[in-house]
Amino acid sequence: MGLAEKGGTKIIADNRQARHDYFVLEALEAGIELVGTEVKSIRCGGVNLKDSWCEIADGEIYVNGMHISPYEKGNIFNKDPRRVRRLLLHKSEIRRLYDKVRQEGLTLIPMKLYYKGSRVKMEVGLCKGKKLYDKRDDMAKRQSQRDIERAIKERTR
Repeated sequence: MGLAEKGGTKIIADNRQARHDYFVLEALEAGIELVGTEVKSIRCGGVNLKDSWCEIADGEIYVNGMHISPYEKGNIFNKDPRRVRRLLLHKSEIRRLYDKVRQEGLTLIPMKLYYKGSRVKMEVGLCKGKKLYDKRDDMAKRQSQRDIERAIKERTR
């Protein structure tokens, strides 16, 4: 019994840099409109979310800057690796996101790409940019947590 039959999720790509650069206030699951060779390339692991972002135009939401490598055996059916791809969300969700982005100055960032059953889904984060001192605070907290865990591990030996 494979992953598709179980209905489980498997992460394809994760945008770790986004968690470093932004505070994620909310996360949404969206479908993504792909062509056949793009899906095959994703199955081979040829996708990169770094430097990608989402924008809302004409009542639709699009992801820009996402790189899907051309499929090796795709010949003429391969599309442009950096083409703009449409995300699939309900109109009410798109309107709500549009209002938040316009009023509060937030950004929509693709956080991860994953399989849900046999479908490819994208987690989109509603994010607020971090300042340099926020990043330093996070690094200091992480370092202190590592030191604490290391000290506890040394004591239990």
